[in-house]
Amino acid sequence: MLKINGVYKTFNRGTINEKRALNGVDLTLNEGDFVTIIGGNGAGKSTLLNSICGVFPVDSGSIVIDDIDVTKLPEHKRAKYLGRVFQDPMMGTAADMWIEENMSLAYRRGQGRGLKWAITSKERKLYKEMLSQLGLGLEDRLSSKVGLLSGGQRQALTLLMAVMRKPKLLLLDEHTAALDPKTAETVLNLSDKFINEDNLTTLMITHNMKDAISHGNRLIMMHEGRVIYNVSGEQKKDLTVDDLLKKFADLSGEEFANDRALLN
Repeated sequence: MLKINGVYKTFNRGTINEKRALNGVDLTLNEGDFVTIIGGNGAGKSTLLNSICGVFPVDSGSIVIDDIDVTKLPEHKRAKYLGRVFQDPMMGTAADMWIEENMSLAYRRGQGRGLKWAITSKERKLYKEMLSQLGLGLEDRLSSKVGLLSGGQRQALTLLMAVMRKPKLLLLDEHTAALDPKTAETVLNLSDKFINEDNLTTLMITHNMKDAISHGNRLIMMHEGRVIYNVSGEQKKDLTVDDLLKKFADLSGEEFANDRALLN
């Protein structure tokens, strides 16, 4: 489903601020894999997701999604394969547009454009049915501007928009980090629900080691732009936070450097 081979990415090459963000990343996801990603500050986690999305080109290596080489495709041409939820609830939706208008944009992502009614009655019925799954009452607020929603409501809507077309690959970039604990739990439970129901292949960056262990079927650890640990199945289920901290120290020779992770 996803094959990343020998991917390198360096920022500010040739300057005093040169930073190698990805250092020969190799990673393969099979269909239906739900992989959590942890790592210290500057490990390359978000750079990896941005590389998959085409936010910036990689220096070398290849990225293949569902047997399609997307390495050289621009960001907008990869959109039809991907669903993404960002850390900031304000991203991923248009604040001045109605809920149904935002959903319409997501529903038609990757499709051709033409002259027709913006939102049909059939689509509106579908949006209501999908919103009812969130349990937030948004199905009765289709004409409300998204900017009026709370952070948790907006993030739940963004998640729904990311999965409504059943993407080849779902990318969750610390999508609960900006939420309070109760709301974060709600959004995580919704994530599990959508991923399991549609068997979505997923990459989820998280700063919470407990969440990294309890969600998904695989866990990878990154350090200095490389994958240094890859665990799955029963071995993953048996891990503890202390195990991960020890594993990081053994493999990297350093102490884990991510304050948010250590505080959870």
